[in-house]
Amino acid sequence: MREIYTYCEEDTQKLGEEIGKMAWSGMIILLKGDLGTGKTVLTRGIARGLGIEEPITSPTYTLMHQYYGRLSLYHFDIYRLSQPEELYDLDYEEFFYGQGVTVVEWPERMEDLGPDEYLSITIEKKLDHGRDERIIRIIPMGEIYEKLEKDLINI
Repeated sequence: MREIYTYCEEDTQKLGEEIGKMAWSGMIILLKGDLGTGKTVLTRGIARGLGIEEPITSPTYTLMHQYYGRLSLYHFDIYRLSQPEELYDLDYEEFFYGQGVTVVEWPERMEDLGPDEYLSITIEKKLDHGRDERIIRIIPMGEIYEKLEKDLINI
């Protein structure tokens, strides 16, 4: 596990951008954190790292947005799923195991439909002495993701 601290939205987005620059086809990132912790901000950075210039917004009501850059980005926000099986209606496996990069906000709602290998990122917001601090915990699940975690050490 790697812990990274950010102190403003720009720092969180910059971390995402570095992850996006290192991303590969078929990469899956599962983002956890309470409302307002910066999951979409981090995703915006990942998109920038993939060369995507269009505005990135949370797909809360549509469940998934697709963007095109060096690799496609499939941005899922499954907060509003009433049951995990609704993912089948989105043909989620086509995206999860396809050629792009998949980012999923609220992955705990997938229950057992999630992938075996992925990069788990948890964002925790701390208001400490007036600073807007984020603790970002990166946990690789699978050998290829362990390499990415090691590459993030210099950030």
